[in-house]
Amino acid sequence: MSGAKIFSEGDRATLEAVLSALRELRSPFALYESDIHGWVAAQLNASGLDCRHEAVIGKGCRIDFLVEGIGIEVKKGKPSPSVVLAQLRRYAACPDIRGLVVLSQRSIRLPDTVLGVPVRVIPLSQLWGIALP
Repeated sequence: MSGAKIFSEGDRATLEAVLSALRELRSPFALYESDIHGWVAAQLNASGLDCRHEAVIGKGCRIDFLVEGIGIEVKKGKPSPSVVLAQLRRYAACPDIRGLVVLSQRSIRLPDTVLGVPVRVIPLSQLWGIALP
């Protein structure tokens, strides 16, 4: 990447729209990451967000979803922060990426920015609500 990326008001609005849509997601337990992908695609589409699934964003670099420059990476279980961070660095270096969202089944600690690109984490476990007997 040559030069710093500029995060515009349009980018901020898109990031907020993606976050809002994903925070509405109430997924049941998933055996496979592909199940989560299906729920994410349906939620983004239901929210009026045009998304590309398995979007190629650079040479040898594919992200789970892309919505107007906002990349969404889905992780099943509790992924290794160092592995995810390395992956986010590759994504952030791609010129089409303006923001990154990691949607994981469990919480994961990541920095707020990677290579100047905003990063947000949404743990699905926090969206499940209260379990009643």
